[in-house]
Amino acid sequence: MAGITDLTELLVNLQPELSLSRYIYCCTENTNLDAIASMSPLATFREEEGMTFILSYESAVQHNIEINNVYRCITLKVHSSLEAVGLTAVVASELAKHGISANVMAGFYHDHIFVNENHAEQAMLALTELSQR
Repeated sequence: MAGITDLTELLVNLQPELSLSRYIYCCTENTNLDAIASMSPLATFREEEGMTFILSYESAVQHNIEINNVYRCITLKVHSSLEAVGLTAVVASELAKHGISANVMAGFYHDHIFVNENHAEQAMLALTELSQR
């Protein structure tokens, strides 16, 4: 099933959902996926400087990973197309109006926004209001 590309339709149907889980971002020069896989990362991204990965807070503690910031994930339950134009920009701009940083990750079906856990409820309110306009 193809995702939605129409920006208006996407915004009306955002359906933001806040995960109960807590996450951290970290980076290592070790780009061996097998070594990182043992930590069960939610996501990885290989950069020139090393491997960035997102871990559950619990996994980070278990593996003695330094924790600087803790994030919560807001999933936009609307089935957005990877070809949709403007959704990330509108969502990030809306959160920026409230002083909230948006770390967006696109999955095949949904967009996921990682926000500092101290701003998670405020971000949910902002996105819910955006969807209702």
